[in-house]
Amino acid sequence: MTAAPAGLDDPRVTAVLTEIARTAEKSDRAVMERAYATTADWPQPPTAQEAAELCAQAALPVHPQVGTFLYQLVRGMRPSLVVEFGTSFGASTIYAAAALRDNGHGRIIGSELHPGKAGRAHEHLERAGLDAWTEIRIGDAREQLADLPGSIDLLLLDGWKELYLPVLKVLEPALRAGTMIVSDNLPMLPAEFTDHVRAAGNGYLSQQLPLGDGVELSLRLQ
Repeated sequence: MTAAPAGLDDPRVTAVLTEIARTAEKSDRAVMERAYATTADWPQPPTAQEAAELCAQAALPVHPQVGTFLYQLVRGMRPSLVVEFGTSFGASTIYAAAALRDNGHGRIIGSELHPGKAGRAHEHLERAGLDAWTEIRIGDAREQLADLPGSIDLLLLDGWKELYLPVLKVLEPALRAGTMIVSDNLPMLPAEFTDHVRAAGNGYLSQQLPLGDGVELSLRLQ
């Protein structure tokens, strides 16, 4: 009897990830250029809600190197609870959920501010055959992720960069010794965030990884 395709070789997973990548390649640059042009003369930077509306049609998928790293982490750590800030169209969620399925254990809870993006992510997860392992909460992550069913084993930060630190501080009570934190898009991260996870005494061991355009990998020590 031939085993069903698993992991990142599952054709359903591959097909959906390829579709998201093609969508990003086709439209993300134009969407982001329009967003920057729209806000160029604003007196203040856009809020997270304003940015979500401006970028509603941008897939902004995680780089395949980062996605593969997430899959490896989840397979190796065998987490019970993975939490994600910034689901977008669901590419990173798919990488993590595929590993959860292959482990036969665990759940990923994602958050997405824009309802339309959350809907597309849910559709993508269904088509990839991974919706049973996932939950996407719609709204401000600081509110939606404040109530979780247990301790966080793995945390992915890949949303609005200025909210990385506020979201992390909301989630810190749910972190345990050994929780891994993957913070994507390192060149764009505010100094307040990187200072927090790198400073001695804050309870983290952190280093940079050359995956995609850069990742900050942090281990919760206590």
